[in-house]
Amino acid sequence: MTGIAGLPEQLTIEWLREQYAAKRLTPAEVVDEIIRRASRDEAMNIWITPPSVDLIKPYLERLLGMDAASSPLWGIPFAIKDNIDLAGVPTTAGCEAFASTPDSSAAVVQRLIDAGAIPIGKSNLDQFATGLVGTRSPYGETHNALRGELISGGSSSGSAVAVARGQAAFSLGTDTAGSGRVPAALNGLVGYKPSLGAWPTKGVVPACASLDCVTVFAHSLKDALAVDLIARGPEATDPWSRNIPRPQAGQLPSKLCVPSEAPTFYGPFATAYRKAWDSALDRVRELGLPLVEVELELFNEAAAILYGGPLVAERWADLGDFVEAHPGDVFPVTEEVLRSGASPAYTAASVFQAAHRLQALKLAANRLLEDAVLVLPTCGGTWSRDEVRANPIATNSDMGRYTNHCNLLDLCAVALQAGEADADLPFGITMFATAENETLLCSAANLFVKSDEGAAAAPSSIASTASSQTTLVAVCGLHMRGFPLEKQMQACGAVFVRETESAPRYKLVKLPTTPAKPGMIKQEQGGSAITLEVWEMPLVSFGSFAAGIPAPLGIGKVELADGTEVPGFVCEAYVASQSEDITAAGSWRNFVHQ
Repeated sequence: MTGIAGLPEQLTIEWLREQYAAKRLTPAEVVDEIIRRASRDEAMNIWITPPSVDLIKPYLERLLGMDAASSPLWGIPFAIKDNIDLAGVPTTAGCEAFASTPDSSAAVVQRLIDAGAIPIGKSNLDQFATGLVGTRSPYGETHNALRGELISGGSSSGSAVAVARGQAAFSLGTDTAGSGRVPAALNGLVGYKPSLGAWPTKGVVPACASLDCVTVFAHSLKDALAVDLIARGPEATDPWSRNIPRPQAGQLPSKLCVPSEAPTFYGPFATAYRKAWDSALDRVRELGLPLVEVELELFNEAAAILYGGPLVAERWADLGDFVEAHPGDVFPVTEEVLRSGASPAYTAASVFQAAHRLQALKLAANRLLEDAVLVLPTCGGTWSRDEVRANPIATNSDMGRYTNHCNLLDLCAVALQAGEADADLPFGITMFATAENETLLCSAANLFVKSDEGAAAAPSSIASTASSQTTLVAVCGLHMRGFPLEKQMQACGAVFVRETESAPRYKLVKLPTTPAKPGMIKQEQGGSAITLEVWEMPLVSFGSFAAGIPAPLGIGKVELADGTEVPGFVCEAYVASQSEDITAAGSWRNFVHQ
């Protein structure tokens, strides 16, 4: 389906790059269509500062002096949640009386602009990023992108709907308790929430400063991680910034954790959501990774600490003075939530008691998720906007049932689409991992995404879209088709090319490792031809893949039967005397099946 100017209704980074490279489209034409679409959807309350020629023109002119080839987001339009600063444009946080106009952009926004991306407007949100429903804004309730009577999710409501309605290729949200994930689930998107501090929060109006993250909404995991490639990295002037390495391709978790009891579902579509979860769980089982059932008590207890304990006082610490000084200017339900943080029951001692309990829960979560990824529904249901208006606190609490624990436990997360619960009612799952395991998270997410693409789908790197170059890789053991580590090849975006033989110059040994694996050692004299497989892998994945190979194995040049050499698995010669010679089998496959 296409709109005016031939643009698809869904804009993606990959498609726009292709159009620009082929000179079939210009950023100015894309912006014109985005402005038209924003006007078309004005009643959906997506924007606080909508796309306009005056706002966007300086950024279009800036592109003229940039090299598109060396600017990875050149000409890519993005939306900014209106609690994140854009220089020269008011930041309202959803409250007109709070608004101020910054002289500089938030650190993460500036990084994207420097990479060539075009900021197109400031999007609507649940006021002060307090809410998960998208209805708590004096600028109007943001409508769901697919079914207008339903909530859009919050607090990053406008950011998600802008992408879903083709008014941006990606958008920035924030996430304290699920605001970068719930709107993704409800509007058919991917929502990526990096580890705390991985993206700088300088220039972001705090909700809970110690827990806030900047996040991205996109139509694909690939696009989300293309943004992560630019946004990630420490910021020297940001006290919450941390050096969290970007996710790399190739390493899958040793297991996936799923709830031991069926999740609780709610709202008018509870039955449909339950069936959709069962179907998503079937897909998870088919990924080929071990599944472990876990109790959710520790996650539930952590979630309860956020709003049912003294940590809610952090919101009051940031915004209490403003609320007290501006009676009547704060959205009523938002003020109710914020004022709960001023309860006299929340003493300094109670804050420390909660912090100490939370530290114990973090330890338990780290042990449970060591080398593992947790899979949950993103939401257990949804509501109509009328239902939320009638019962604003309880309905909002339900939306955070499977999200609130995340930042408190220092987890990273990605919300993925997992089919439909009903017509125009997308269903999503979220994968979680510990802060240091974003690679495991992204590899598992990529595997889940690919499980729905079919064998003919083009491979994609999970770590970057900056290069389409590939390399051949010769594999002779557990990475071959049908063996346990084939999943690593797939997670790297590699595709099988052919089965072939090495030159007749190799010795094949069974290494004394657990699990058992082969080593191929080139001989100065003699040797045999070994049957192996050749795969094609994106170069952007190859470095991290090679770096993760344990000694005595490594990547070197493997000589094939036709005399050519390709990168592939080789083995250090010193282990030959400690290993069983299995050269006569001709291949690892033959050996294990004999």
